[in-house]
Amino acid sequence: MNKKSITYSQVGDNYDTKDPIKKLAQDAAKATSKNLLIHGFEEVEDSRGESAYVWKQGDIYMAAVVEGLGTKNLIADDTRKITGKTYYDVIAHDTVATIINDLVTVGSKPLVVHAYWAIEDNSWLSDAKRMTDLINGWKSACDIGGASWGGGETATMKQIVIKDTAEFGGSAVGIIAPPNKLLTDKNLQSGDRILMFKSNGVNANGISLTRAVAKELPDGYATKLADGSLYGETLLAKTNMYSELIQQLFKNNIDIHYISNITGHGLRKIMRARDSFTYVIERIFDPQEIFLFIQKHANLDNYEMYQTYNMGQDYVIFLPEKHVKKAQKIVKENGFESIDAGYVEIGERQVIIKPKNLIYKSKTLDLR
Repeated sequence: MNKKSITYSQVGDNYDTKDPIKKLAQDAAKATSKNLLIHGFEEVEDSRGESAYVWKQGDIYMAAVVEGLGTKNLIADDTRKITGKTYYDVIAHDTVATIINDLVTVGSKPLVVHAYWAIEDNSWLSDAKRMTDLINGWKSACDIGGASWGGGETATMKQIVIKDTAEFGGSAVGIIAPPNKLLTDKNLQSGDRILMFKSNGVNANGISLTRAVAKELPDGYATKLADGSLYGETLLAKTNMYSELIQQLFKNNIDIHYISNITGHGLRKIMRARDSFTYVIERIFDPQEIFLFIQKHANLDNYEMYQTYNMGQDYVIFLPEKHVKKAQKIVKENGFESIDAGYVEIGERQVIIKPKNLIYKSKTLDLR
């Protein structure tokens, strides 16, 4: 008897339903850009649909983004029952990293981060250890990202947020200076190399699926992986934050043409750009053990896994071949790993992952 598969669309995001609504919202948003002109500013139209929105303010560019963590804190809550640790330093870090990593994709330096924490009622705030870890973790993440924590909103949402849980998100504003560091898909060129950064694990995407897997395991989050680590703790590895690294690449005159943050939609995000390019992936990082564990217990094929998770690579920069070796040296000096994964060529908009014999056509990412 074949084991039933657990897919992300069944337990988390159904992109077939969500993406058309996002496109509808994007179209409506375009019509509001005229309001910037009232204040003497002008949007960068090419940034519509990118991970961050950009506008021209005098001689400089500004960027802004809003992001949310998802349900990773539910894993922290359940794993705490096993180990006694709150893990809310991780929850704070990952929320900030999710926000900042998107902001940086347009070439922006983070300036200010705002927090949005939603709870059922104020009793959630009474856990001193959890709150200390959350606040210190948020501060630490802002320091790593080079941004000021400007404040935020702690909303009590009785009958919307479930008791003893919370929702985490926030926004950030950044500056693109000098202006020639602005990155949109108009910079992307045929012949560009694809440099991938190695992830630190699952990050904050596909979490609903990882939680569904936990429910099917006799020991839940206490289940041990092949390396002896706990399933719950491994899922709570901190997301890499790349703001300082990207600035170091700029300072060393690396000619970055484009950046893609591998979050929702998995490696399909490599083809985020609008123009007709084919992205040929010749080499990838081997997925960490956590991904193999999820794949086995969710009974999923590679096609489903690589369109849901980062599978070992969570940030992609596109650059000229002549800059690859120097860029990789800087990546290593900053404590990260990279791989010269492939190249961009004129052709049908698609991602071809040769090591896994996978092809994602443009229709599977009908959204920028």
